[in-house]
Amino acid sequence: MNTSPSPSGTERAVRIGVLVPLTRPGWVESGRHLLAGLELAAEEVNEAGGIGGRPLELLVRDTAADPGKATAAVEELAQLGVAALAGEYHSVVARAAAARADALGLPFLCSSAVLDALTEPPTDWVARIAPAQSYGWRGYADFLLGAGHRRVAVATEPSVYWASGVGILRDRLASRGATLTQCDARTLTPAALCDDIAGRRATALLLLVGFPEPAVPIVRRVRDDPRLAGITLGAPAGQPELAEWAALLGDDGAGVPFLRYLPERMTPLGARVDAALRERLAGAPSFVAFEGYDTVLVLAELLRAHGTDRASTAASWPRVAVEGTRGRIRFTRRPGIGVWQWAWAPVQVVDRDPAQPDRFRVLHTVG
Repeated sequence: MNTSPSPSGTERAVRIGVLVPLTRPGWVESGRHLLAGLELAAEEVNEAGGIGGRPLELLVRDTAADPGKATAAVEELAQLGVAALAGEYHSVVARAAAARADALGLPFLCSSAVLDALTEPPTDWVARIAPAQSYGWRGYADFLLGAGHRRVAVATEPSVYWASGVGILRDRLASRGATLTQCDARTLTPAALCDDIAGRRATALLLLVGFPEPAVPIVRRVRDDPRLAGITLGAPAGQPELAEWAALLGDDGAGVPFLRYLPERMTPLGARVDAALRERLAGAPSFVAFEGYDTVLVLAELLRAHGTDRASTAASWPRVAVEGTRGRIRFTRRPGIGVWQWAWAPVQVVDRDPAQPDRFRVLHTVG
């Protein structure tokens, strides 16, 4: 799948390979928003003259949340001569793509995946726009503590990403005298999960599970259980950001705090891009769409300033400085993170307002 072709043809185009989840079991709505941001930025780059007069072309590949598909796509795109890779939403998929890009010597700017250990060992070939999981999820734990929660439960499924999140939350909560207990959403039915949570007297239940299954059935069951009337449901991974969440859950999906990577106030560029994305998506853009836009913005600047040679691009991460939709983007090395990192994209804890579920409330700002 190609997008953003130039009227002058593709023989001179500077190509960027794009990885996005566009089919199940990937989070398709997030993939659609990510691609919308990537495509909008690419079109604007071409309207402004492209890369040194050459058109920018996106070669899009659907990862479907499958690490194997992502690895194969990276190999194919490398053979097609792309100057760099962009995108991906799912952390486990991005990790597989990053490992292959590193092995092939192909620059990869990851848009949305947050897993700290995106590569092992450290590499100069990979950089990331999204904040690391440890940064955002520690902030989420601080939000819980500030709200008075001392007994927190998590419903989780087997995954490197979920396991990493559990560890971050547990350590942060324990440092303040709070506890975290795990419930296996793979083996417990929603009804049995509610029995378990009620017995533990937890005041918050965090959904570290897939969407829409099993997240939606769990939310519905918890909302219907009078024993859990006062419990706070949370979803730090951001599922309630999606319009599909509101469509499936209605009022039951309101009041569920999640992490969102937006500032209190967008930059002037961000305000303009917001309007363009609303028209393109026929609705409000999620933070994922802005991550996509900023990704192409950064890559275009790198390719203009330092050329399309892959090694030159990889060597230039620390030299780029771009005014993005959500702030000034620069890349540095951070302890415990093996890729070049924007430290940090703005992070908020928000929820859908129970009085008006299509409106978001900012509950806490991280940092």
